[in-house]
Amino acid sequence: MSSLVNNLITKGYLKTDIIIDAFSEIKRIEFIPKELESVAEVDVALPIGNGQTISQPLVVAFMLELLDPQRDQKILDVGSGSGWTTALLSYIVGNEGKVFGIENINELKEFGEENVEKYGFIKKGIVRIIQGDGSKGLPEEAPFDRILVSASTDKIPQALKDQLKIGGKLVIPIGSSVVYLEKKSETEFDKEEFPGFIFVPLIVK
Repeated sequence: MSSLVNNLITKGYLKTDIIIDAFSEIKRIEFIPKELESVAEVDVALPIGNGQTISQPLVVAFMLELLDPQRDQKILDVGSGSGWTTALLSYIVGNEGKVFGIENINELKEFGEENVEKYGFIKKGIVRIIQGDGSKGLPEEAPFDRILVSASTDKIPQALKDQLKIGGKLVIPIGSSVVYLEKKSETEFDKEEFPGFIFVPLIVK
């Protein structure tokens, strides 16, 4: 197990066995530009081009623990970027699950596909990455058990709420907070907010 993963466990950010396994097996170094490989294990956000970043591992661990992904689920990964969160989620859902990544920037969409396929997730039919506006979700594949958003917006897009299953969970950055929603009915949600984070903005077209 890497020093980064050990550190996240020690600090209490990684707690769940399957998420710990995903962090151990899906190497962050596979999802960053070559020139940054020497700092892949450092707990900071790193640039991946086009003004975007791969999130700080601590933040990804925190958000995935909130999201509570499970085997065989269908998950939407908004702002999939270099593909790291997409691959982590794919490992967790397993061969019977599905993960749909949405990335607005074509170069990053292609970079993410290349990286995710290092683990064979696209060939196995677990992952599909789509270029598009993540704030609109992916209505043709809805509803989703889980939705993860890795870029900040000023409010939760209604489309994402609509595309969540009853009992489903959504984790999204709003401003400098991470917000957790659990859908109780078509109109009722449980909500928790965790302040003190920094994210790149969600690109809306």
